[in-house]
Amino acid sequence: MITGWGLARIPGISYPLDVEESHLIVRSVTKMKSTENRSANSLFTSLGRLLVIFTLALLTPLLLSTQASAEEVTTFGGTVLDSAKKPLEGVVLVVRDTTSELGTVTTDAEGRWSYSVEKTGNYWVKLDVNTLPSGQGLTEGAGEEKKVIVFSLGKTLTVLFPIGEGAERVSNFDRTMQLVVDGAILGLVIALAALGLNLVFGTTGLTNFAHGEMLTLGGLLAYFFSAVVGLPVIAAIPVAILAAAFIGGFLQDRFLWKPLRRRGTGLIAMLVVSIGFAILVRYFFLFIFGGDTRQLPQYAGQEGLTFGPVSITPKSIITTSIGIILLVLATLWLLRTRMGKASRAVADNPALASASGVEVERVIRAVWILSAILASYAGMMITVNQGVSFLMGQDNLLLIFAAVTLGGLGTANGAVVGSLVIGLFIQLSTLVIPTELKYVGALFVLIVILLVRPQGILGKKDRVG
Repeated sequence: MITGWGLARIPGISYPLDVEESHLIVRSVTKMKSTENRSANSLFTSLGRLLVIFTLALLTPLLLSTQASAEEVTTFGGTVLDSAKKPLEGVVLVVRDTTSELGTVTTDAEGRWSYSVEKTGNYWVKLDVNTLPSGQGLTEGAGEEKKVIVFSLGKTLTVLFPIGEGAERVSNFDRTMQLVVDGAILGLVIALAALGLNLVFGTTGLTNFAHGEMLTLGGLLAYFFSAVVGLPVIAAIPVAILAAAFIGGFLQDRFLWKPLRRRGTGLIAMLVVSIGFAILVRYFFLFIFGGDTRQLPQYAGQEGLTFGPVSITPKSIITTSIGIILLVLATLWLLRTRMGKASRAVADNPALASASGVEVERVIRAVWILSAILASYAGMMITVNQGVSFLMGQDNLLLIFAAVTLGGLGTANGAVVGSLVIGLFIQLSTLVIPTELKYVGALFVLIVILLVRPQGILGKKDRVG
């Protein structure tokens, strides 16, 4: 008689496994499930630790920043002058927001006008050209309507409308030269970020979709140390770079990517993790800093310097010069230093590099830190000139990937060349296509070039066989 499961056998029936073997199988399966659970728990623990670190590092702005009182206003205005630099009286300007017209203002005897708003946001000021004197008109390219972004209250913003005799035309040569300079600056920004992305890909094989958030991190840290802590921008940027290197380089690799590498996580799985991590960090920035575009107050509304047909602001000259220096130093680090040569060895063959005595994990950590420095400074360049929002990284991520792919995956020189091509084409394309389509044109050229040369401009074909 059977008194319990596995305690007795029925005579004449053969059993494939005895009781002890069954128990061994059960224990083995249980152990495997326990191991899988521990691995999953470890992954979630790593992600949780990284989130806590980001929270502690970036929660300070939320605690320190204060809301503007209801009585504060921001006033934007300017002076309307004719072609002889004399004030124009009686010129009408219309102010609107994203939904409706707010009101009109008229210039006084000295050509001055102003309008005050009580909320942050986007506003537009349109000059009524019908109220201009006979023979006077807006210069070509100036536009009848100007966009005004109010980042915070209690400020005074300047809006200018250049007036000339009739419609003063800008020659195609002058416009082309200005666009070449703008394209080179944009290409430098993309190159800094693309070089870091390419270094990480070369040493780890990871296609990091969270790389764009490093630009946002750099911009927000620069804003925090400048606008909240009160450091001058020239001091806030180096401090922000160090903070970004620690948070976006050291901590990110230590608590997220290194544990995944140690567990042998596949590259496709890590790519998916990077997408999820990018979304997590992006909306974490939204929670901490809000959805408004924030600008460094010390450099708002800076007038440009004119060099022949080219106009460029002093802040652009300084940030571009520093960016070029960083790019050169990163190249020298790769070519001349021992760690740089080791990173190239790891990118070529990690197993052989490890067998030769190279500390692969140490090299990867250094690459992550360098990548964070380059990407964060690219974000700071954008912040100084245009301001920063939580979507800045997402808006530039596609251009970074386009530059890396165009130049050649895994090649440092290719990332720089591809970035300059993308930057110049984006700006110069506005000579023949609407400004709204300039990014579409750049990506179309990317597709065409990759159809002809799939490995990119400086990439090498994979050997088959």
